[in-house]
Amino acid sequence: MHLRSYVDADLARLVELTIETFGPFYEESFRPLVGERIFAHQHGNWRDDYRTQVAELHEPAEHKYVAVAEEDGVLLGYVAWIVEPARSKGTIELLAVAGEHRRSNVGTALCEHAFAAMRAENADYVEIGTGGDAFHAPARAFYESLGCTQLPLAVYVREL
Repeated sequence: MHLRSYVDADLARLVELTIETFGPFYEESFRPLVGERIFAHQHGNWRDDYRTQVAELHEPAEHKYVAVAEEDGVLLGYVAWIVEPARSKGTIELLAVAGEHRRSNVGTALCEHAFAAMRAENADYVEIGTGGDAFHAPARAFYESLGCTQLPLAVYVREL
């Protein structure tokens, strides 16, 4: 496995991987949980939102970075992070690993790469967010295996 910095030619595949990775959450978990009306307002255009977001993830002049994992020209996954130098803080914005490569240390390698890059920019801590639902249980277990501490947080929604 080879880790490298993002290049513009990666964009289409990263968008595709992001949609593949998080589509089941939006369509099979979030939509049934909140109902059609809230879903439409919160994430009704989630695919287009990712097309926009992923295109803006790598802006080194703004301390925003993406690293890609690949093997034999095959994209295995990617991690996107931001460093806030004034706060000595790093944030993992997105982590996506192709389904067939999960549980093979790709995510660990990507996160450790991002953590090292954050430390190099003098970040003292990292924040990683994920959901509290069943879909995100593997992500929570993974982040805990990296030594991250889950913060108690509750978010509620209700139709009016």
